Amino acid sequence: MLDRYEIRLSGTGGQGLVLAGIILAEAAGIYEGKYVVQTVSYGPQARGGTSKAEVVISNEEIDYPKPIGLDLLLAMNQMACDESVCDLKPAGILVLDSLLVTQVPTTRVVKIPFTKIGRDKCGREQMANIVALGALSQLIPAMPAGEGVVSLESLESAVLARMPKETEDLNRLAFQEGVKAAGEILGTLVFEEPPEDSDQI
Repeated sequence: MLDRYEIRLSGTGGQGLVLAGIILAEAAGIYEGKYVVQTVSYGPQARGGTSKAEVVISNEEIDYPKPIGLDLLLAMNQMACDESVCDLKPAGILVLDSLLVTQVPTTRVVKIPFTKIGRDKCGREQMANIVALGALSQLIPAMPAGEGVVSLESLESAVLARMPKETEDLNRLAFQEGVKAAGEILGTLVFEEPPEDSDQI
């Protein structure tokens, strides 16, 4: 992996993205033994306002806790996409909920209907955050900059360790549905390398 791998999970308050950020940080820090900084920010409303969780992962000590340029942005609604896409590195990847993000400002994008999968496969739209983590367990290692950042096994273990025992089966199902959804499109993804001096997406 690179010296720093920077991730932002962004969407609406109530979508569980702060929890997803904590789980992702625990997967990399506790289960992978990497250096991790995890921060959160909220809009003016706890539910319905913007919400984002940022995770910086490194093999070395982290000297600056905030993202400098995102390697991966998870956007769970259109506002999150519009507000954060400019923070992607030229080679960064946008992962979006295709049900809730319809205007896509970059070709370096992965579209997965996380909310629909949560509703149709798990019976709850609120499981979309865990579905997304399952997808990220496939997508992050598949990207050149993401090799060695976090494994599927570590992420799944972190999900199940964080959740109440009575919801273990549901969370495992949601995670595996995300793994499946990402696995089905991985072979079709082709990203052109941006120019070395490019500062645009």
